Amino acid sequence: MTSSRNSEAANIPRDPHGQSTTTRARAAVVEKKDAPFVMQDVTVEAPRPDEVLVRMVATGICATDAHVRQQLMPTPLPAILGHEGAGIVVRTGASVTHLKPGDHVVLSYHSCGQCKPCLSSHAAYCEKVWEANFAGARLDGSIGVERNGADDLYAHFFGQSSFATYALAHQRNTIKVPSDIPLEILGPLGCGFQTGAGAILKAMKVPVGATVAVFGVGAVGLAAIMAAKVADAATVIAIDVNAERLELARELGATHAVNAVGQADVSAAIRQLEPRGVEFVLDTSGRAANLDAGVGALAPMGHFGFVAFNAHSGAMVDASRLTVGQTLQGIIQGDAVSALMIPELIGLYRTGRFPFDRLITFYDFADINQAFEDVATGRVIKAVLRFDATDA
Repeated sequence: MTSSRNSEAANIPRDPHGQSTTTRARAAVVEKKDAPFVMQDVTVEAPRPDEVLVRMVATGICATDAHVRQQLMPTPLPAILGHEGAGIVVRTGASVTHLKPGDHVVLSYHSCGQCKPCLSSHAAYCEKVWEANFAGARLDGSIGVERNGADDLYAHFFGQSSFATYALAHQRNTIKVPSDIPLEILGPLGCGFQTGAGAILKAMKVPVGATVAVFGVGAVGLAAIMAAKVADAATVIAIDVNAERLELARELGATHAVNAVGQADVSAAIRQLEPRGVEFVLDTSGRAANLDAGVGALAPMGHFGFVAFNAHSGAMVDASRLTVGQTLQGIIQGDAVSALMIPELIGLYRTGRFPFDRLITFYDFADINQAFEDVATGRVIKAVLRFDATDA
């Protein structure tokens, strides 16, 4: 691992008076595959010219954090995970001009800012998406967090590693938000809620009067259903195996609900509601069976978007089933520009059109392992960890 911590002590960042500018923090560290999170003291470097030091107020738990913990995604361990952070700016680097100490911010995904996707407003598909978000280091390979003086900890997850009392983020993935909205609810806008809403509003651009089906009504799926209502879709069908969540989906905008339990043919159940098929399908579950059912429910020229299929899902489709103009689209982060999407979703929240706070259950930071267990068992939809002064 190439790390800035390999430098001599004389190179530790210092202020003009010669005092160290590092920050002591408390972090939840996962040491190895499937291990519990362990609270540890760490030291965070001062922000570089293009970085921002943020005191965390809250951070959401996302399925991606669980996937890395299970090593379904090969981010190196031990590491500080977390990528739905919300907090208050403490310090900014010399070249950061749009943020200042005291600003309320949400942390989102990171990108290089220089490749063709980034320059064409599609930073979620950055050519360095892996290095920027999953490699456990800055893009130059350095790491700005250490524990006990040892050079053995990975961080900068999604350019933030927000499972800590302080996060070192980049100016590109630090989004200023209004100070009159509670920060504790805003973190999930940085990933999960942005992904679901963005898939509908940005990536697939669902038009007024469209027909939509959403497989999986967890945090991402419910955000998509709320967004479909914002888009004024005519039909919004929620598909899941959890009756309580399907009822919530109806409250949040679904016009129909299909409980897949006991359904021999889910696509047939959808076509009973929309005989010609649906124009837009979004899968948030990552289950191979839902790819098959979703494709089977597509109307001619229908569009299937997916956010969760991975190499372990076994999801495959016969291309001959797409010959009537249907398309498949992999979607990352809703293809959203976070600096635009997050304020847009906050605006919709203000008017009551995107009530994402209804999906949140709060936990103390110290209870991170319980929060992960509750998410895994489906007891909660979106777990959010809250920090207080005793965590520092």
